[in-house]
Amino acid sequence: MEKITESNHTQMRRGVLEYSILLILDRNDEYASSIIQKLKDVNIIVAEGTTYPLLARLKNLGMLSYRWEESVQGPPRKYYTITEIGKKQLKELDSVWEELSGAIKKLKD
Repeated sequence: MEKITESNHTQMRRGVLEYSILLILDRNDEYASSIIQKLKDVNIIVAEGTTYPLLARLKNLGMLSYRWEESVQGPPRKYYTITEIGKKQLKELDSVWEELSGAIKKLKD
C-alpha cells in the first residue's frame, strides 16, 4: 500500500510543478538551483532531471526567459524570469487551482 501512496503523492506533486515554478518566478527571478531549493523547502521534492527539462519547455513555450549573471561563488548563473505569456498562464492556473481546491473542499465537507 505504501508504494501506491508514494506514487499518488509523486503524481500530484508533478501535476502542480509548472504552477509552482511560475508562482516562484512571479515573485523574483531565480536560477534553477534556487528554484529547486524553494520547491524542497515546501516539500515539493523534485529532481534536477525533472526541473531542468520543465524550465526548458516553459522557456520554449514563451512563458519564461533567462539571462546569464556572473556569480561570486562559481560559474555564471542562468536566471529565469516569468514573461507576460507566463503571467497569463499563471493567472489561468490560479483560476483552475481555486476551482479545483474549492471542489475538493466541498467533497470533503
